[in-house]
Amino acid sequence: MAQTVEMYTDGACRGNPGKGGWGALLRYGDVEKTLYGGESMTTNNRMELTAVIKGLEALNKPCQVKVTTDSKYVLTGITEWMPNWKKRNWRTANKKPVLNVDLWKKLDELVASHNVDWDWVKGHSGHAENDIADELANLGIDEL
Repeated sequence: MAQTVEMYTDGACRGNPGKGGWGALLRYGDVEKTLYGGESMTTNNRMELTAVIKGLEALNKPCQVKVTTDSKYVLTGITEWMPNWKKRNWRTANKKPVLNVDLWKKLDELVASHNVDWDWVKGHSGHAENDIADELANLGIDEL
């Protein structure tokens, strides 16, 4: 069985919308990689999605991936809402366009290349890797 890449992601915003940052911690065995960045005018949800996208983009071949996020928006979107959005041509149940559709489509494309398991953790609850992802997201804002 191939080893799993563990990925911990977080997004942050100062003002929503406002300055935003994203962070991702990737772990494969004993190897760790950290990624982060920011945008001057964005939303928390966009940064949560971007963190997962950037983490998956950093993988250079198809992998078994366990993504841990504190974003119920990302988790519910990818595991529950997306199949119906796609059936409805990226429309919600209320027939409105899906918010952040550009990022959802990109995430959908990336997830198709990997075997991804999704896990949720409560943010700011002392989960070490989630705290690191949060620090990285805030670094992304600080360095704007």
